[in-house]
Amino acid sequence: MIDEKFVVPKNLKLITYGLIAIGIVSFALGFFTDPGRAWANYLLNNFYFVSIAVGAAFFISIQYIAQAGWSAAFKRIPEAMAAYLPFAAVLFLLLLFGVHSLYEWSHEEEVATDHLIQHKSVYLNLPFFAVRIVLFFGLWIFLTKWMRKVSLQEDADGGLAYFQKSEHLSRIFIFVVAVSFSAFSVDMLMSLQVHWFSTIFAAKMFISAFQHGAAVITLIVIILHKYGYLQVLNRSHLHDFTRYMFMLAIVWGYFTFAQFMLIWYGNIPEETSYYVHRWHGAFGILFYASIILNWFIPFLFLMPRSNSRSKMVMVPVIVLLMIGQYVELYYEIWPATIHEPKFGLLEIGSWLGFVGLFTLVVITYLAKASLIPRNHPYIEESVHHHF
Repeated sequence: MIDEKFVVPKNLKLITYGLIAIGIVSFALGFFTDPGRAWANYLLNNFYFVSIAVGAAFFISIQYIAQAGWSAAFKRIPEAMAAYLPFAAVLFLLLLFGVHSLYEWSHEEEVATDHLIQHKSVYLNLPFFAVRIVLFFGLWIFLTKWMRKVSLQEDADGGLAYFQKSEHLSRIFIFVVAVSFSAFSVDMLMSLQVHWFSTIFAAKMFISAFQHGAAVITLIVIILHKYGYLQVLNRSHLHDFTRYMFMLAIVWGYFTFAQFMLIWYGNIPEETSYYVHRWHGAFGILFYASIILNWFIPFLFLMPRSNSRSKMVMVPVIVLLMIGQYVELYYEIWPATIHEPKFGLLEIGSWLGFVGLFTLVVITYLAKASLIPRNHPYIEESVHHHF
């Protein structure tokens, strides 16, 4: 059990290659037929999976700082998810080729005639935008790889020194990622509507990353258990995973309501423009769909104790949360870039391509180390966790 090793199924690897191929073909056709829509999909899917990876890294950091024992047996999963960040960095650098299709502030002629964009151009300009992408990903990759290295050293040598080092690194990471991912959300999403601003937006997107990252961790744990791995998993572990999803759904709902309520009450045109553009026409339903998927369903169905320990309930809720994150990002990006709802083979194919890449990275890194960290100081507490 302690030396449990994950073996990548050949069929699963072939499936991921197939999904990646579908994504490449979808984007190729998209860039040929509708470049603006293709770049919007590229941004959405990039941000979707980066937020999950960052949320997973934040999850494991919180476990170290809180000295949580229950989750020790499952820390390889968020470690493997965080390993996606170097690949995402390359993909986001490629996004620079599509900046003019997405961001109004990147057009010199718009800057020349718009005083507000001129005022923001000290921050919103292409060279500084590119530098920030490199800086943010550089920090995330450096810290997550360092944490992974220390984790593997703990596996090899044992002792408390490596755990204490991981705890110190986690304290640094949560501070860095809280600031940098908030700024990253402003750069990638809020600046799509350069005239609009919200002081709550960055915090809401950070909570969303943590919420959906925790949900995907839970889903991967359940899938591994179904196929014979992580047999230490019990109903008490499921309950603790569920409490994260339940709590974060409440926090997500709070920030979503706070942003809406303050903008509605203030009634300032520069702020209300965000909702005005999204409530008229077909985008209006997405506002309610996002609330139902990201808050109402997890809040309602994960509240009962019996449900919080049932995989039959948890898996459908997680799937709906994953759809909810897509709806949330679609609601942010499409009204600002495409200006009309479009959903078809391009959206489905591009998302599947990113699913394939993310899955391939995760399963590859899961196979590189013992699935259960045998020398973690809290491993026995995790294995025998019951309440």
